Amino acid sequence: MTATLAHADTREIETAYGPVSVHGAPERVVTLYEGALDAAIATGIKPVGAVITRGGTDVAEYIQGKAGNVDIVGAPGEINIEAVVGQSPDLILASSRLTEEQYALLSRIAPTIVPDFPTLSPETWKKETRLFARALGREEAGKDIIETVEERTREVATLVEKSLGDTSAKTAVIRWMPQGPVVMSEDLFSSGLLAATGFDVNAAEIVKDGRPHSHPLSQENLGMIDHPWIFMATLNADGEEALAAARQSRAFQRLQANRDDRIITVNGQLWSSASGPLAALQILDDIADAMKSRSSATQ
Repeated sequence: MTATLAHADTREIETAYGPVSVHGAPERVVTLYEGALDAAIATGIKPVGAVITRGGTDVAEYIQGKAGNVDIVGAPGEINIEAVVGQSPDLILASSRLTEEQYALLSRIAPTIVPDFPTLSPETWKKETRLFARALGREEAGKDIIETVEERTREVATLVEKSLGDTSAKTAVIRWMPQGPVVMSEDLFSSGLLAATGFDVNAAEIVKDGRPHSHPLSQENLGMIDHPWIFMATLNADGEEALAAARQSRAFQRLQANRDDRIITVNGQLWSSASGPLAALQILDDIADAMKSRSSATQ
C-alpha cells in the first residue's frame, strides 16, 4: 500500500534536460531565477533560498515583503553551489539559462527543474508558472493565479481604452542607464503586459532578435523613440542621476512624451528584470495608476 501511494505521488516533469521525477510536496525549495521565486510564492510556497535581482543586493523590492528573510544563494548566472547545498533543498527551480554543467552539479543536490521555453515571449511566464506549480505539487494554485492575472489584465485594458481616448497608444519601455537609455524588447515580460492592456509597444526596430534590449542610445538618437507614451525604468541611484541630467538636455525636452507629460517612471527591477504572476499584477497596477493619474490631471 505504501509503495502504491508513493508511486501515485511522484510527478514526471518535462524539462530542458529531460524528465525529472519529483516526489510528494517539496518543503525546502531553492529558486535560482526571479520568475521561479515569484511563481513559488504566488502558489503558496515560501522558498528557503533565492538569488538577488539584477542590479540589486537582495530579491526585488516588489516581492521582499512576501519572500521574508529568504537566504541568498547567489546572483543570476553566479550560483553559489555551497550555499545551495547548505539549504538542504528537496527541489531546485532554475531558469532556462542554466547551463548543462551547472545542471549536472545541482541535480546531484536535489531534483532541478529547468524550463524549456523561449526566454523572450509574452506567454513564457504563464508556461513557467504552470511548470513550477506542477513541480511544487500546486497545479491548481498555479491555474488560479494565472486566471487572476488574466482577469486583472482585462480590467486594466478597459481602463486604458477609456483613458487613451483618441490619443495614440504607441509606446516603448526604456531603461535609463548612466551610459544612456536602452530600449527594451517588444517581447519582454512588461512589454507583453502593456500590449495586452491595449498599448502599441514599438521598439523602433533597434533591438536585435533574441536580445532583451538595444545598445545605449545617444542623446542625438533619442528621436528614434519619440512616441506619445514612454515607460521609463531605472535600476539604481546612478540611473536616477543620469535621468535627472538627461531631463535638462534639449533632445530629451523635445520628446513628445515629455512635452505632453506622458513619461511614466517605473521601477527598473520590476519592469526590466522581473517575471511571474505577482510581478504581472504589480506591473498592471502601475499601468492602471498611470492611467488614473493622467485622467485626473485632465479633468
